[in-house]
Amino acid sequence: MLETILLVISVLLIAIVLLQSNKASDAGQIISGNNESLFGTVKERGLELFITRLTALLGFLFIAISLALFLM
Repeated sequence: MLETILLVISVLLIAIVLLQSNKASDAGQIISGNNESLFGTVKERGLELFITRLTALLGFLFIAISLALFLM
C-alpha cells in the first residue's frame, strides 16, 4: 500500500517541479551586471506560491514514506 502511495507522490513531485518557474535564469543577470532586482524583495503570489508549498509538502511526504518503508 505504501509503495503505491510513494509511486503516486513521486510522479506528482516530478510533475510539479517541472511546472515551477525557472529561478536559475535570474542568476544569469548577476553575472551580466543586470542586478537591479538582486536585492529587491520579490514575493511569490497566487499559483507560484501554491506550487512552491505543494512541492514542499510532496517532498516531505516522499521523505517520510521512504523512511517508513526503509524502517519496516
